[in-house]
Amino acid sequence: MTEATEIHPLSNEAFLAFFRRVPKEDWLVIGWAMGLKILLFVLGAKALMIFDDKKVKGLHASLELWNRWDSLHYLQVAEIGYKKGPHLVVHPVFPWLVRAFAFVTGDYFVGALFVSTVSLVAVVVLFRRLLQLDYSALVAQRAIWFLLIFPTAYFLQIGYTESLFLAFVLGAMLAARQDCWWLAGLLGALAAMTRANGIALAPVLAVEVCQQFFVGRKWRWPWLWIGLIPVGYSVYLLINLNVGGSLFAFVETRRQIFCASPAWPWVGIVDAIHNLRRQPNQAEMVGAQELYFVALTFVCAIVSWLKLRPVYAAWITINWIGFASQSFIQSAPRYTLVCFPIFILFALLGHNRFWFGLISAWSLLFFTLFAILFARGWWAF
Repeated sequence: MTEATEIHPLSNEAFLAFFRRVPKEDWLVIGWAMGLKILLFVLGAKALMIFDDKKVKGLHASLELWNRWDSLHYLQVAEIGYKKGPHLVVHPVFPWLVRAFAFVTGDYFVGALFVSTVSLVAVVVLFRRLLQLDYSALVAQRAIWFLLIFPTAYFLQIGYTESLFLAFVLGAMLAARQDCWWLAGLLGALAAMTRANGIALAPVLAVEVCQQFFVGRKWRWPWLWIGLIPVGYSVYLLINLNVGGSLFAFVETRRQIFCASPAWPWVGIVDAIHNLRRQPNQAEMVGAQELYFVALTFVCAIVSWLKLRPVYAAWITINWIGFASQSFIQSAPRYTLVCFPIFILFALLGHNRFWFGLISAWSLLFFTLFAILFARGWWAF
């Protein structure tokens, strides 16, 4: 009893010391992220009761409202492994982590929520620290605010890959900026194993290398660590070879199941314009909204080359080319979410109170609209 009494205060001190070491600016953005998560889950349950006249019984049932569309495929891969079909478009890191945490939680869906929650905490902390290399604390906070309330930011909160992927991307960017290239390469490889556009980090970080070379006028061997990024992507290709019989089996899968294949950007844009002739719901969700976010990202990509660091401009540009260069543009509002330089531009524009209020109002209104649709089982990107 005496020994336990002596250890307990020391344990409390160590626990409190850990929290004191975390800057209060980090706790602020973490609080925003967790507060919005709670509000989102409450919103989903209330929406189902109001619009569908259905009761939501218990916490787990309210969480299950967000287990829809792509998250079902992630959980299937986590539980049973890869099979031919839609599974081949799923990259492995997120399902692997879900499987690992499912051993602890006893529930794959809860495991997915745990992974996305921890990842989101990492996202807001890494984003804040990355931005404070170039901007004030206020600009960093505004950028995180706009990220968290973006119209499709609910994907950061649920069992999707967005938060994990963005954590790896921002971590790689921060590591590169802090001259820790082995870590940048490792996180970039993990990003390439999480989402297809993770491979874009290879040329993007090469842009950062070029900038550092022109400033310092000296070659540095640690830059070669970015070669790990294609190695990470090759893991996904080998899964395709093993399961689908071809390194690029996912291309045919996307064509057959999702009616999408590589094409010039104007092909998909013209198709989205034609979709405006569909019935009102489809005209808005697979026509107008896709066009709006393609246009938003395109404009921000151009402005970013004028206002932001080249590595950020390269990231948003390559991502835009990736999701716009499809015969059928699908989920552009969700893919825009990981184009984080947009939120830096919003934060700079938000220095003006008029624009801060207008962007916030637009974001919150459409965040609520799209989140309600998703929770009720409708397609919302």
